[in-house]
Amino acid sequence: MLAGDADRDRVAEVLKDAFAEGRLTQGEYEERIERLYRARTYRELDVLVSDVPRPMPFRPPVTGSSRTNAYAVASLVCGIAGTFLGLPAVPAVVLGHISRRQIRRTGEQGDGLAVAGLVLGYLVSAVMLVFLTLFVVLLVVVAQDPG
Repeated sequence: MLAGDADRDRVAEVLKDAFAEGRLTQGEYEERIERLYRARTYRELDVLVSDVPRPMPFRPPVTGSSRTNAYAVASLVCGIAGTFLGLPAVPAVVLGHISRRQIRRTGEQGDGLAVAGLVLGYLVSAVMLVFLTLFVVLLVVVAQDPG
Protein backbone atom coordinates (compact mmCIF):
# COMPACT_ATOMS: atom_id res chain seq x y z
CA MET A 1 0.00 0.00 0.00
CA LEU A 2 1.32 3.43 -0.89
CA ALA A 3 2.43 5.71 1.93
CA GLY A 4 1.65 9.41 2.14
CA ASP A 5 3.59 12.47 3.22
CA ALA A 6 2.17 12.29 6.76
CA ASP A 7 3.47 8.73 7.06
CA ARG A 8 6.93 9.82 5.92
CA ASP A 9 6.83 12.68 8.45
CA ARG A 10 6.08 10.19 11.25
CA VAL A 11 9.03 7.99 10.20
CA ALA A 12 11.30 11.04 10.00
CA GLU A 13 10.26 11.90 13.57
CA VAL A 14 11.07 8.37 14.78
CA LEU A 15 14.46 8.47 13.06
CA LYS A 16 15.20 11.93 14.46
CA ASP A 17 14.32 10.75 17.98
CA ALA A 18 16.47 7.63 17.58
CA PHE A 19 19.42 9.75 16.44
CA ALA A 20 18.91 12.25 19.29
CA GLU A 21 18.81 9.38 21.80
CA GLY A 22 22.01 7.84 20.40
CA ARG A 23 20.35 4.76 18.92
CA LEU A 24 21.56 5.72 15.42
CA THR A 25 24.89 7.13 14.32
CA GLN A 26 24.93 10.23 12.15
CA GLY A 27 25.81 8.16 9.09
CA GLU A 28 22.95 5.72 9.73
CA TYR A 29 20.55 8.59 10.28
CA GLU A 30 21.53 10.38 7.05
CA GLU A 31 21.37 7.16 5.01
CA ARG A 32 17.90 6.33 6.36
CA ILE A 33 16.61 9.84 5.74
CA GLU A 34 17.73 9.56 2.09
CA ARG A 35 15.93 6.23 1.77
CA LEU A 36 12.91 7.71 3.55
CA TYR A 37 12.25 10.31 0.88
CA ARG A 38 12.57 7.70 -1.88
CA ALA A 39 10.23 5.25 -0.11
CA ARG A 40 6.79 4.80 -1.65
CA THR A 41 5.15 1.99 0.39
CA TYR A 42 4.39 1.28 4.03
CA ARG A 43 6.71 -1.74 3.82
CA GLU A 44 9.64 0.47 2.77
CA LEU A 45 8.90 2.82 5.67
CA ASP A 46 8.62 -0.05 8.12
CA VAL A 47 12.05 -1.38 7.11
CA LEU A 48 13.63 1.97 8.00
CA VAL A 49 12.57 1.73 11.64
CA SER A 50 12.20 -2.03 12.15
CA ASP A 51 15.46 -2.31 14.13
CA VAL A 52 14.86 0.86 16.16
CA PRO A 53 13.38 0.07 19.60
CA ARG A 54 9.67 0.91 19.86
CA PRO A 55 9.08 1.06 16.11
CA MET A 56 5.89 2.70 14.96
CA PRO A 57 3.69 0.47 12.84
CA PHE A 58 3.32 1.87 9.36
CA ARG A 59 0.01 0.54 8.27
CA PRO A 60 -3.05 2.46 7.33
CA PRO A 61 -4.74 3.66 10.51
CA VAL A 62 -7.52 1.39 11.65
CA THR A 63 -10.70 3.34 11.96
CA GLY A 64 -13.00 2.14 14.68
CA SER A 65 -16.17 0.63 13.44
CA SER A 66 -19.43 2.13 14.56
CA ARG A 67 -20.92 -1.37 14.60
CA THR A 68 -21.50 -3.08 17.93
CA ASN A 69 -20.15 -6.61 18.13
CA ALA A 70 -23.04 -9.09 18.09
CA TYR A 71 -21.26 -11.52 20.43
CA ALA A 72 -20.89 -8.73 23.01
CA VAL A 73 -24.64 -8.12 22.94
CA ALA A 74 -25.30 -11.87 23.18
CA SER A 75 -22.88 -12.13 26.12
CA LEU A 76 -24.73 -9.42 28.03
CA VAL A 77 -28.14 -10.93 27.25
CA CYS A 78 -26.96 -14.37 28.43
CA GLY A 79 -25.42 -12.81 31.54
CA ILE A 80 -28.71 -11.10 32.42
CA ALA A 81 -30.71 -14.24 31.66
CA GLY A 82 -28.25 -16.22 33.77
CA THR A 83 -29.09 -14.15 36.85
CA PHE A 84 -32.67 -15.50 36.62
CA LEU A 85 -32.21 -18.90 34.99
CA GLY A 86 -28.66 -19.87 35.93
CA LEU A 87 -27.54 -21.91 32.93
CA PRO A 88 -27.13 -19.06 30.39
CA ALA A 89 -24.25 -17.79 32.54
CA VAL A 90 -21.86 -20.27 30.91
CA PRO A 91 -22.51 -19.04 27.33
CA ALA A 92 -22.21 -15.46 28.65
CA VAL A 93 -18.60 -16.18 29.62
CA VAL A 94 -17.77 -17.93 26.34
CA LEU A 95 -19.41 -15.25 24.20
CA GLY A 96 -17.78 -12.48 26.24
CA HIS A 97 -14.29 -13.82 25.59
CA ILE A 98 -15.00 -14.37 21.89
CA SER A 99 -16.38 -10.84 21.49
CA ARG A 100 -13.47 -9.16 23.29
CA ARG A 101 -11.01 -10.94 20.98
CA GLN A 102 -13.00 -9.86 17.92
CA ILE A 103 -13.33 -6.28 19.19
CA ARG A 104 -9.55 -5.98 19.64
CA ARG A 105 -9.02 -7.28 16.11
CA THR A 106 -11.77 -5.37 14.27
CA GLY A 107 -12.18 -2.17 16.30
CA GLU A 108 -15.92 -2.72 16.71
CA GLN A 109 -17.86 -1.21 19.60
CA GLY A 110 -19.21 -3.21 22.54
CA ASP A 111 -16.27 -3.92 24.83
CA GLY A 112 -18.25 -2.68 27.85
CA LEU A 113 -21.15 -4.97 26.96
CA ALA A 114 -18.78 -7.92 26.70
CA VAL A 115 -17.17 -7.12 30.06
CA ALA A 116 -20.60 -6.80 31.71
CA GLY A 117 -21.62 -10.17 30.23
CA LEU A 118 -18.38 -11.71 31.50
CA VAL A 119 -18.82 -10.31 35.01
CA LEU A 120 -22.42 -11.48 35.25
CA GLY A 121 -21.54 -14.86 33.78
CA TYR A 122 -18.67 -15.46 36.19
CA LEU A 123 -20.66 -14.26 39.22
CA VAL A 124 -23.67 -16.40 38.45
CA SER A 125 -21.45 -19.40 37.70
CA ALA A 126 -19.66 -18.96 41.02
CA VAL A 127 -22.95 -18.71 42.93
CA MET A 128 -24.26 -21.80 41.13
CA LEU A 129 -21.07 -23.68 42.03
CA VAL A 130 -21.43 -22.71 45.70
CA PHE A 131 -25.06 -23.85 45.79
CA LEU A 132 -24.21 -27.10 44.00
CA THR A 133 -21.41 -27.77 46.49
CA LEU A 134 -23.71 -27.07 49.44
CA PHE A 135 -26.38 -29.34 47.92
CA VAL A 136 -23.90 -32.21 47.52
CA VAL A 137 -22.59 -31.74 51.06
CA LEU A 138 -26.18 -31.74 52.37
CA LEU A 139 -26.95 -34.95 50.47
CA VAL A 140 -23.86 -36.64 51.92
CA VAL A 141 -24.77 -35.54 55.44
CA VAL A 142 -28.37 -36.74 55.09
CA ALA A 143 -27.22 -40.05 53.57
CA GLN A 144 -24.87 -40.66 56.52
CA ASP A 145 -27.47 -39.80 59.18
CA PRO A 146 -28.60 -43.14 60.74
CA GLY A 147 -31.75 -41.64 62.20
